Amino acid sequence: MSDKPQNVATGAFVLGALLIAAITLIYLLGSGFKKTEKIVMAFDGAARGLNVGSPIALRGVKIGQVLDVDVVLDTHTADIYVVVTGEIDDSTIRYLGDPGKVSIEDLIHRGLRAQLNIQSLVTGLLYIEIDFHPGSKLTLVDIDSPYQQFPTIPTSLERLAKKFDDIDFETLSNKLQAIGEAVESVLDSKDLQKVPGNVNATLASLRDLSQALQNQLASLAPRLDNVLEEASSTLTSTNTELKKSFDAFQQSLDNLDNITSNDSVTLYELNMALQEVSRASRALRQLAITLENNPEALLKGRSGEQ
Repeated sequence: MSDKPQNVATGAFVLGALLIAAITLIYLLGSGFKKTEKIVMAFDGAARGLNVGSPIALRGVKIGQVLDVDVVLDTHTADIYVVVTGEIDDSTIRYLGDPGKVSIEDLIHRGLRAQLNIQSLVTGLLYIEIDFHPGSKLTLVDIDSPYQQFPTIPTSLERLAKKFDDIDFETLSNKLQAIGEAVESVLDSKDLQKVPGNVNATLASLRDLSQALQNQLASLAPRLDNVLEEASSTLTSTNTELKKSFDAFQQSLDNLDNITSNDSVTLYELNMALQEVSRASRALRQLAITLENNPEALLKGRSGEQ
C-alpha cells in the first residue's frame, strides 16, 4: 500500500520533466536558434502608438520587433527622448557575399537611419522603418545602453511642423497688414480713380482716329486707282517707245556690219578714196619740197621745159 503513492509521485515527476523538456524544445525550435541582435534608438518626437511588439521593418519588410519603450529625461539639457529597445532577426535578411565584411557601423555611415511611421490611420499604431537616407545628419544621443545605437531622423510631419515653428507669423501678419494698407491707400487715391476716365477718353480718341483714317482711305481710293491707271498707261507707252528705239539701234548695227564687211562696195570706194588722198598728199609734199629748194620753179616751170 505504501508503494502506490510513491509510484504516483514518481510518475508525476517524470511527466512534468517531459512537459518542461517539450516546452523548451518548442521554444528552441521557434526562436532559440535564431541569431538576433538588439539595438537601441532615441526619438525626440512623440511616439504615441508605438508599443512593445511593434514591428521593425527594413523597406517595408519586417525584420524585428520592439522589446521596450522608455522615456528618458536629460537633466543637463532638459531634453526628453523616447528610447526604444528593439531586436533584429538576422535570419530574415539574406546576404550576397560574405556577411562579415559589412557591419552595422558601416551601414550607419552610409545613411542607414530609423524613423517612426504609421501602421494604420484607423488605429494610429506606429512602427519603426529602417532605410537609407544618404546625406542625413548623423545624430546620436548619450544614453546608457549596452546595445548598438541606431541614429534616427524625424518624420515628414515632424519636419513640416518644425518649419511651421520657424515661421514668425506675427511678423508675417504685420507685413501682410502693411501691404493691405498700402494697396487700400493706392485704390483710394484720386489719381487712381481718374484712371478709368482717362482710359475711356483715350479709347474714344483711338476710335475717332480710326474712323478718320478709314474716311481718308475711302476718299483716296479713287485717286489711287487713277494714279495706278496712269502709271500703267505710261509704262505701256514707254515700253513701246523702248521697243522702237531698240529696233532702230539694231538696224543701225546691221548697217554698220554691212559697211564694214570685206565685200562691201562702200568700203572698197572708201579705200580707193583714201588711196587718192594719199597720192595727192605725196604730190603736194613733193611740190612743197621743190618750191623750197627752187622758188623760181613756180615762174619758170621744171627744168628742161620751154
